[in-house]
Amino acid sequence: MQKTGIAYLPLHGGKAPAWLFQRMVKLAREILYILCLEYGRKEVLHRISDPFWFQALGCVLGFDWHSSGITTTVCGAIKEALKDVGKELGIFAVGGKGKTAIKTPIELDRIGNFFSLNVSPLIYASRLTAKVDNVALQDGYQLYHHSLFFTIEGQWCVVQQGMNPMLKYARRYHWLGERVKSFVCEPHYAICAEKKEAFVLNLVAKRSEATRQNSVVLSQENPEKIYKQWEKISVLKL
Repeated sequence: MQKTGIAYLPLHGGKAPAWLFQRMVKLAREILYILCLEYGRKEVLHRISDPFWFQALGCVLGFDWHSSGITTTVCGAIKEALKDVGKELGIFAVGGKGKTAIKTPIELDRIGNFFSLNVSPLIYASRLTAKVDNVALQDGYQLYHHSLFFTIEGQWCVVQQGMNPMLKYARRYHWLGERVKSFVCEPHYAICAEKKEAFVLNLVAKRSEATRQNSVVLSQENPEKIYKQWEKISVLKL
């Protein structure tokens, strides 16, 4: 699997002014419409999953380029824009910030029922991408935003973001469904960051294969047995 990118942004509170957001929605709608007509809906997913293109889109729409809010606001603007033209273009957006992200499976079911689509693979992808970036990759950034964009054919991409309140930074993750080969091995296609964390538990690295396998084995063991073995190990001296 290949994740298409990661971006680091200063963590800012508040929200975009209503007048600005409405303009962003209108402009996003026209950009998506033209992009889809000229290059096809598959290319729309390619562009959104590109961290540099996504950042540039936020600038074109008029949002602050150096802020964590660019992720949530641009995703929100795209989602609102697709409410108007999504049915015509065959592209849809679900998820969002905070509690809205948790409702992603419900939104997928609603769209799936309306268009008679099998959204089970999309629900699976939504849950797994969030789980990987929140648990399998423990980098100190807790997810608080999750958006999934998909076509009527079932192609998808994910844009999600985590925050580190202590560092006051946010980190954005991009995924493109067509590049997914495995949800647990080498997900990073590109990383765009101002800094690298010193202590990271990266269970999706290729060299973590043995650790992943052993984790599965240990999860099937009796907890008491593991605890007793750990007690013995803790008192051993080299």
